[in-house]
Amino acid sequence: MSEQAAGAAAELGGRAVSNTLVILGARVISRVASLVVVVVLANALGDTQYGRYTTLIAYLALVSVIADLGFNPLYTREAARNRRELGDYLGTLLVLKLALAVAASVVLAVALALGAGLSALIVPGAALLIATAYANLLRNTFYAVGRAEFDAIAIIAEMAIQGGLIIFGARRHSGVSYFVWAYTASFLFTIVYSLVVIRVFNLGRVRLGFDRNLVRRWFPLALPFAFTFFLTNLYFRADVPILQHFRSFAEVGWYTFAYKPFEALQFVPLAIQVVVYPLLGVYFVTDVSRLKVAYERFFKVLVLLGWPLTVGTFVLVHPIGRLFRLFTQSEPSLRILAFGIVFLFANSAFYAMLNAINRQHLNAWATGLAAAINIVLNLIFIPLYGYLAASTTTVITEASLCAFGWWFVQRNQPELRLAVIRLSWRIFLAGAVMGVVLYPLSRYSIFVSLPAGGLVYLVAIYLIRAIDPDEWRLARQGLLSRLRPNRHA
Repeated sequence: MSEQAAGAAAELGGRAVSNTLVILGARVISRVASLVVVVVLANALGDTQYGRYTTLIAYLALVSVIADLGFNPLYTREAARNRRELGDYLGTLLVLKLALAVAASVVLAVALALGAGLSALIVPGAALLIATAYANLLRNTFYAVGRAEFDAIAIIAEMAIQGGLIIFGARRHSGVSYFVWAYTASFLFTIVYSLVVIRVFNLGRVRLGFDRNLVRRWFPLALPFAFTFFLTNLYFRADVPILQHFRSFAEVGWYTFAYKPFEALQFVPLAIQVVVYPLLGVYFVTDVSRLKVAYERFFKVLVLLGWPLTVGTFVLVHPIGRLFRLFTQSEPSLRILAFGIVFLFANSAFYAMLNAINRQHLNAWATGLAAAINIVLNLIFIPLYGYLAASTTTVITEASLCAFGWWFVQRNQPELRLAVIRLSWRIFLAGAVMGVVLYPLSRYSIFVSLPAGGLVYLVAIYLIRAIDPDEWRLARQGLLSRLRPNRHA
């Protein structure tokens, strides 16, 4: 075992809990603000124009795999394991990304012109695609070196830029193109900010160049990530083009507006995943016993956070609809989507584990199977039931992906078998208690029912002992290490 990998494991392990808290806090603030901004955006555009905007975003997500080709997550893992090579890795990928982004922009232009009838959005769509590709690559550096607080700052700044420009555009009754450029501007900020931080804080000495041997060596390793990324976007986004083909842009708007709160919650597992994933990758090559413990706790935290959100969203759908000024037709869709939240969270544990143990190709298989289920069900039921069928299919897809991921991890690493029921039954019980209390409170303001439900859930978690003493101790130590960073220096 290399001394460098062992040192990386110790450093990342010490920072894992505190980094998770930092990035999760930043993303909570960002996503709450983002939902407010989306409400402004959707209501300013109306259901039909908002449907056009979200159709563009769906096509952009499907094409964005070309601008990445799986190099981003591979870079995060390899840079975490080999800190001294970070600058060389990043310098090569910055050059490679330019060619990939141009190719992706050409494909996007063809798709928008021929598939969606959105030719007027080709230029702003391509600009957003390129800016996002570079921003995501650069911010992965912060997670590879265990400095998530830098991305927390970028997240807040991005949201401030987006919010200011979108509110300004809404007051001016701007069109779809303006709002796409607004998002592009926020990611351009992140690109500049990340480059400055990497240099000033000496996170890596970036040497701009093109290492053909590195690309040749990484390409077969990155392809499973790329394939999985594409398939993930396919099952997340394919319903929008299918719905747009069979139904109106207005119905697309109803579905995607309901989907926005569901999608916004994805930041929670992703915020935890980007911090824990490098740690899992290092544990795999240093200490498998610690890997198993980290895996179990990762899964348990995800269920602990995801289950009450499922229950709360289902019970409080009308107050949520009023709070976010959802289109009236969006509320039934959101109630269906609520059942998928807990699966959305749990999936991050299996996805991160398969990547960390060098089984990323199995993520591609799991995602491919789930995507096939998604597309087939959507093609069958969307023509009959429209956006409600799309909502139901999303839940089924998330549950299927969860089952496939769990199976593939234990099939390839029997020692990592996850006892799902043992780890989660107390959490499910606590969430059910919360739901019973929330139901009669759903007629009141969400500012009354939501805190009450959260308090009941926390009390139930404590009384049922869903979190064991070691887990409480670990959380406290992680928080204290962030508050007193020099204690263990």
